Amino acid sequence: MRCTPGISAITLIIASSLCAGACRAASDAAEHPIHPVHAGADILLASQTVVIRSVVPDRATLDALLNSQGLPADTVAQVVTAVRKVFDPRQLRSRQPFELERSSTGALRSFQYEIDASSFLRVASDVGDADLDAEIVPIPRTLEHASVAGMIDEDASSLFAAMHRSGESDDLAVALAQIFAGEIDFNTEIQRNDRFALAFERYHRQDRPDTHGDVTAAEITNEGRVLRAIRFTVPGGMPAYYDEQGRSLRRFFLKSPLEFEPRVTSGFSLSRMHPVLHVSRAHRGVDYGAPTGAPVISVAAGTVIRASYDAANGRMVRVRHASGYESYYLHLSAFAKGIHAGAHVDQGQRVGYVGSSGLATGPHLHYGLTRNGAFVNPIVEHRNMPPGEPIPGSAMAAFAAVRDRELAALASATNATN
Repeated sequence: MRCTPGISAITLIIASSLCAGACRAASDAAEHPIHPVHAGADILLASQTVVIRSVVPDRATLDALLNSQGLPADTVAQVVTAVRKVFDPRQLRSRQPFELERSSTGALRSFQYEIDASSFLRVASDVGDADLDAEIVPIPRTLEHASVAGMIDEDASSLFAAMHRSGESDDLAVALAQIFAGEIDFNTEIQRNDRFALAFERYHRQDRPDTHGDVTAAEITNEGRVLRAIRFTVPGGMPAYYDEQGRSLRRFFLKSPLEFEPRVTSGFSLSRMHPVLHVSRAHRGVDYGAPTGAPVISVAAGTVIRASYDAANGRMVRVRHASGYESYYLHLSAFAKGIHAGAHVDQGQRVGYVGSSGLATGPHLHYGLTRNGAFVNPIVEHRNMPPGEPIPGSAMAAFAAVRDRELAALASATNATN
């Protein structure tokens, strides 16, 4: 199964079990059966199989996905029943590739869904057997260590564009932004002539596109300052990123509640002309301009204490964090899956999507932050957050060995692009 991430339209590939000579267009074959035509010794027969390759739409369920592909209701029910024995259908993730093969009459031949980089779900029936069987199948893959470097300039004016020009995909750009999310607001602080380099794991997979594993080291030059990150696991701890001196790059707050592309349209102020009410009032937060549907993430781990709607704030999520902090996300178009009062959220987890609900003149996110019940300027507060725990002295020698090896890989990638 092959699929290009980001494709939303479903591609139909019509495969004939008996076909010789020239074939007509796939879309014509799907809608108009081809009657036998004599062309010398060649005979064209009607297509027997329809193969659909695409990605799971946003917020889709398994039964809705299968129904949308023209399968009979009883077949959909059989598939869901079979899948539940080996896989929880509620774990279906959007943007993951799938492949469905059915006969021209709608009978299911097989269904495959890529669970993650290392396994996929397969549903099929044995020859002559009407029952459907589901199984989790490993994807054969081999690991290699790779590196990439690039620069943001006039021809590639965003991190995504620069990464694409370097021959890599969006997920590496997202990984880079996540590593330095406590140091750089990638929505507002990335500039032309900024440079980046990454060392990472790449998996070659049989009959599928390559995927990326962990980023083992990263470097970014932003407005003249150079930031580096090395992935290291302290004995007894979890993998984390540290600078060259072993200081943690993790911050209590991320610098932005949005992943990419927005811009600050209105800052924190005690007196601002309201764009709808046309009266001067305090603006106790930061407005980010962003397109409708852009993901909104929690700036820190915490507990959702409110996910509600009102005429002024629209759809709003309010999250309580440690140390007396609460964060507010207003004017959402929708709540993210699983977001409700009492739900726990991790740092960087989606809580909703940008919209214009409530008193808003257009799609944007109003982000607010309180400390011990009083609103504070989020940008200033984020900047003052202390780093996490550094590497202990007992692990510094092991860290230094990893650091030197990974920095050499970054230097090699950078030199190759110069």
